[in-house]
Amino acid sequence: MKSEIILNRIKKEPVLTAAAVCALLSMLFVPPSPAYLGYIDFRVLSLLFCLMSVVAGLQRHGLFTWLAHRLLGGNMQRRKLFLLLILLPFFSSMLVTNDVSLITFVPFAILILGLTGQEKYLIFVIVMQTVAANLGSMATPVGNPQNLYLYSSFGLSAGEFFGTVLPCTLLAMPLLSASVLFCPGGQLSVSLPESGSYEIRPIALYTGLFLLCLLSVFRILPYGVLLVIICAALFLEDRALFKTLDYGLLLTFVFFFLFAGNMGAMDTVHRFLQNLLTRQPLLTSALASQIISNVPAAVLLSGFTEDWKSLLLGTNIGGLGTPIASLASLISFRLYMKTEKADSKAYLGFFTLVNAAGLILLLTVGVLL
Repeated sequence: MKSEIILNRIKKEPVLTAAAVCALLSMLFVPPSPAYLGYIDFRVLSLLFCLMSVVAGLQRHGLFTWLAHRLLGGNMQRRKLFLLLILLPFFSSMLVTNDVSLITFVPFAILILGLTGQEKYLIFVIVMQTVAANLGSMATPVGNPQNLYLYSSFGLSAGEFFGTVLPCTLLAMPLLSASVLFCPGGQLSVSLPESGSYEIRPIALYTGLFLLCLLSVFRILPYGVLLVIICAALFLEDRALFKTLDYGLLLTFVFFFLFAGNMGAMDTVHRFLQNLLTRQPLLTSALASQIISNVPAAVLLSGFTEDWKSLLLGTNIGGLGTPIASLASLISFRLYMKTEKADSKAYLGFFTLVNAAGLILLLTVGVLL
């Protein structure tokens, strides 16, 4: 009986299980020590918790339903709807990071597709949203953590940064737009619930908290202060929301931080990466991102090369590929797995196909640049 429970848990949480296994295996080579605390990015975990809380609150009190009414006033072309859902995270990730965009717009897409009877396209839309967020976020220094780190670490100018990433970003937009052509056309028959159930006061509260989250993302408000404010607000106004949050996602991030930290602490891995960077910095950056994700890869590899251009392109393009290449991709996957009749094999199969194609194409462009 216990074995069945464990197997069901593993099937339900494949990414969390993989992250735990990777972290535990890495501990065989780097025994646990106080240094482990330095591996964990508490700022990322705090922001993730705060954003999950705020978005869950907005969804619970009807904001997304209200947006659905505004967005879907009358009938709409299926391809136009899908294009809108895909491009929203593409552009928003340039300002509020890829993980914030996905936390915000994947639940919105799930709601919209459910209301319009298009659940069979969930995998397509969510995977394309994930790719869009990862590619859109490469366009600005604040789009994702590795950009901000590399921009500051190498003292890049705005011209140097944008001159490097914009060609790939400009190529990505028409490709993402063209992806909807693989879906059948036609009008959608939209049947939305009545719009009278929106709760103005809590929506205003969570909107204000969301703005505070953005201030913390841009490092204007300390993340510790934000965490206290969010917890206090939930405790006083919406205590039941604590039970609905995805703590498994936070734990997944912790395991991957431990794994990446241990990989970086191994001398043999260091020497191996240093040799690769000397020969193929772009490909090495992208390859390392597939294994330890692009943010730890940028931090780890920056100590072994001065070729910031290859490192910047490699870790951004390397956000495509495996589900852990960009940890933001895990957010989409977990949100999808919470939907009814979720199919992890179908999702990961399509995710791998699309990401592999994008990775090969953009790496080719990167080599030419």
